[in-house]
Amino acid sequence: MQSCLLKYQWVKLPRNRIPTGKGLMGHWMKLASRAAFRRGKAWYCGHINDVTAGTWAGGMVGLKSILGIKDRSKALSILQSLFDLGYLHYELNPTTKKLTYSIKDWVVKCSGDPCAEGTVYATEGYGFLCVPRNITACLVEQNHVFGELDAWLDLWCHTTWRERSNAFSFLAPSIQFNRYSSVLTLDSLGRRWNWEKTKVWRFFKKYADDFYLYKLPGSYGCLIFNTGYPGADELKASLPADIERILEEIRTKGTNAHKYEMTDHQYINRIIASYSPSTVDIMGLDQEEPISEGRVALLAPIYIRAYFSPECSSTRVEFDCQGSRYLRILKELDNPPTRGPDKRAGPLDLTGGYN
Repeated sequence: MQSCLLKYQWVKLPRNRIPTGKGLMGHWMKLASRAAFRRGKAWYCGHINDVTAGTWAGGMVGLKSILGIKDRSKALSILQSLFDLGYLHYELNPTTKKLTYSIKDWVVKCSGDPCAEGTVYATEGYGFLCVPRNITACLVEQNHVFGELDAWLDLWCHTTWRERSNAFSFLAPSIQFNRYSSVLTLDSLGRRWNWEKTKVWRFFKKYADDFYLYKLPGSYGCLIFNTGYPGADELKASLPADIERILEEIRTKGTNAHKYEMTDHQYINRIIASYSPSTVDIMGLDQEEPISEGRVALLAPIYIRAYFSPECSSTRVEFDCQGSRYLRILKELDNPPTRGPDKRAGPLDLTGGYN
């Protein structure tokens, strides 16, 4: 089982899992899933075009077919919206009618020998996309009203699998936005997506086959599991009992932790982050896993920067799904580590350090 940790820059999305529905990110997923997966020559409607990884070249008929839209102006409007937000770049030659679009965020060097012959375009419904974990950050910063597929991808790209700050993620791939958000609430998701709480609930009812909710006691919130994440087995029947065992262990360890002015939701997230590593070890959740031979991308000590539009957050094109050594060094320079809590005995102060 290959881990997918918070520090990794990319998550995997099988092309056969892309849902149908409304949302700007749904159009992005369709466009990205049909782009070239390597440099080469692509054939389309009797024309041969040179393309690079993450690029598609053809005409308006092909674009409308990819998006599933019959109206030309609507298809161009979608391209323009994605262009304005910095998700892609496109060009339309008014004379030849040739249309080219390039996905901004792309894994530029994958592991394994690429196919030397045949089509360079990805096959619809086959293989998977590498999706940047921060792909939806721009929508949040723009206070965008999410569509269904925007919310769907927002959850998918924040999937963690075997993350030690979240013991529950060892049971199944879990949704976790940061270190202190392993437990979520419908209210917080509603604020993020600009939805009413009832709409959030209807969303999870509709996509119950993709995301499994488990309500924790009281006002803690709920755990959300990604049931379709690649590499993970289907949810086991023992999942509720396993969740209760882990929760009981963590709450026991956090008995003397100072709560201060935190809500129950904030408190449970703090003690999960603080006591998950020891819980994982005690309960034997972190079993040794075999070395993966099929890495998504090749580890390379090189990085390339690519940016969203100025009003949006920056993102980086990477050579490796886990992030290169140079990227980790760069992050350490940008965010120098802070001094950890004192190791002397005493109850844990969840606002920082020990008392």
